[in-house]
Amino acid sequence: MKRREVVLYAILVALVSTLALLNLASGSAKLTLSETSRVLFSHDVSSVEGAIVWNIRTPRMVAAALLGGALALSGYLLQAFFVNPIAGPYVLGISSGAKLVVATLLVASCRYGFALHSSMMVSAAFVGATIATTLVILVARKVRNMAILIVCGVMIGYVCSAATELIVAFADDSNIVNLHNWSLGSFSAISWDDLRCLVPVVVVGSCSVFFLSKGIRAYLYGEEYAQSVGINLPVFRLLLVVGSSLLSATVTAFAGPISFIGIAAPHVTRRAFRTSEPGTMMAGSFLVGAAFCLLSDWLARRLFAPKELSVSTITAIIGAPIVLSMLLERKGGRRA
Repeated sequence: MKRREVVLYAILVALVSTLALLNLASGSAKLTLSETSRVLFSHDVSSVEGAIVWNIRTPRMVAAALLGGALALSGYLLQAFFVNPIAGPYVLGISSGAKLVVATLLVASCRYGFALHSSMMVSAAFVGATIATTLVILVARKVRNMAILIVCGVMIGYVCSAATELIVAFADDSNIVNLHNWSLGSFSAISWDDLRCLVPVVVVGSCSVFFLSKGIRAYLYGEEYAQSVGINLPVFRLLLVVGSSLLSATVTAFAGPISFIGIAAPHVTRRAFRTSEPGTMMAGSFLVGAAFCLLSDWLARRLFAPKELSVSTITAIIGAPIVLSMLLERKGGRRA
């Protein structure tokens, strides 16, 4: 590992740790950093401050870090699959597909009175994400122009979002607010029970896709080269799709659709590390995505406190200029 990479990893870990502490100290009940640190190190759960930090803010902070990393990793896998730096679960409509099926499940549970478990939410989101991904892949086989493919993905996202709004219209009035908040992206409802399902899925899923780094390295040189070194392309593509869908579905199931992290985080990682090496890109993207999500969640609570913004509002404000600069840079490069 190069010295530059070691330094960058250390900076990212420190940044994630700092943002995590800021998230624990921020909220409607104001706590100083020293008070928050005291509660953490003393494992105090009996006091009011301890209950706030451990029961409300800690699950939210852990979820923001893990789901941000998972979303960034999902985006990188899609970019590798389509060999396109603009590909991402939100842009291609994959998050919207997951959102549609999860919203249907939520409305059905409210109407018919059955209890929902976190695993049911993840499964529903995975089904929706897989369906949307399959549609995008079918379009990709017909369309070779990547710009048109992105437009088709955006259209799929719009259709899924419209269908979601139609389904929500039939929800009970008492549940529309919760559905609306979830559909905009938020970590506010995350609990320790959710983490018991969320953490294993994200950890196992993220660790599993790291084993694809060798295949991705070969795949980026072209399909013929990948086949020449023994890569089974149909199986490899399936693993990329399943890995990306599972990670993005987990994010949508627990926090709703979060925009731009899947595109912006890999781009920032590529620029910072000055490499396209898959192993470095995946590890770096996960850390950048975690920092990006923690920062966005902190800003969502702090900018107009006590009013809380949706996380997607902040990620769009930060991420859109990054994506725009990437597009302009690529356009300038082609002209040169």
